[in-house]
Amino acid sequence: MFEGVEWWVDEHAALEGRLADPALHGDPDAAKRVGQRYAAVSAVVRTYREWQQAGEDLEAARELADEDPTFAPEVPAIDARREELAERLQRLLVPRDPADDKDAILEIKAGEGGEESALFAGDLVRMYLRYSERRGWRTEMIDATESDLGGYKSVTVAVKATGAPEPGEAPHALLKYEGGVHRVQRVPVTESQGRIHTSAAGVLVLPEADPVDVAINETDLRVDVFRSSGPGGQSVNTTDSAVRVTHLPSGIVVSCQNQKSQLQNKEQALRILRSRLLAAAQDAADAQASDVRRSQIRTVDRSERIRTYNYPENRISDHRVGYKSYDLDAVLDGALEDVIAACVETDLADRLAAAETERGR
Repeated sequence: MFEGVEWWVDEHAALEGRLADPALHGDPDAAKRVGQRYAAVSAVVRTYREWQQAGEDLEAARELADEDPTFAPEVPAIDARREELAERLQRLLVPRDPADDKDAILEIKAGEGGEESALFAGDLVRMYLRYSERRGWRTEMIDATESDLGGYKSVTVAVKATGAPEPGEAPHALLKYEGGVHRVQRVPVTESQGRIHTSAAGVLVLPEADPVDVAINETDLRVDVFRSSGPGGQSVNTTDSAVRVTHLPSGIVVSCQNQKSQLQNKEQALRILRSRLLAAAQDAADAQASDVRRSQIRTVDRSERIRTYNYPENRISDHRVGYKSYDLDAVLDGALEDVIAACVETDLADRLAAAETERGR
């Protein structure tokens, strides 16, 4: 059982050697990639060694119990521990989304509902900022267009882990389940009759691409500058500092206006463009893969209505996994752990089933 893990043990030793090489750390991007891989492999190797040790402890406990019955109660406890480790190891060995070790870029846009939708988009932004704070992640507002009442017509936020997170704990691994259409039911501040309205906002979650992940040729870009727009404020509507970058081969267009210079806005736009190109390349690879492979790497249908936030009932419902709870206030304050965990568990069950199907062929 788990014979193939020995390959992971060999890789673990090789990665340790690379991390000990000072030359690696002269390239921060390469050091980051090796560190992320080392964290993932370490989790597998550590669990495997604990499972092996539990097996040795179980054998010793059984021998002692045969000689002295007072040791018998230790046997089931050690056996249960070994089963728990076997289950954890199996979960770690299931094929994962290759982008799961990456940081994330969130794009949140107001949808149907006008000003109310923009206010709801602002509520979602705050929810993700608070959730990131709870997890110890760093956030950076890359670009934002505010609405007249203080909401957001659109906003782009980068979410970064501190250090090398455990497998499945990086920002993209957890936040990718947030991609889709979020619907809100409540009485808008603009409603004078007290009627409940339904509006929506869209969330797009991208893995943040490193420059080495996606090569962008400057000749493939058209860069236009224009005057920043939005509610008043310092440095707004005073200079032509906003930048629109069009990637000609793909047709992808990215605009940024929140930085104070054209150069800064262009760098932020390229950052978003790299992540969109990486996501597009992964989607294309998944589309060409087998049905089993596609089921192992679940992609988000960005037009899908995934969740409803019902204010009168203080209820949140995730329509993909059947999750429902009546703690909407806490969730909007960043307590997203339970709803994301429900999505993770459903996804894992699907991937385990797909892996079993693959092994049975």
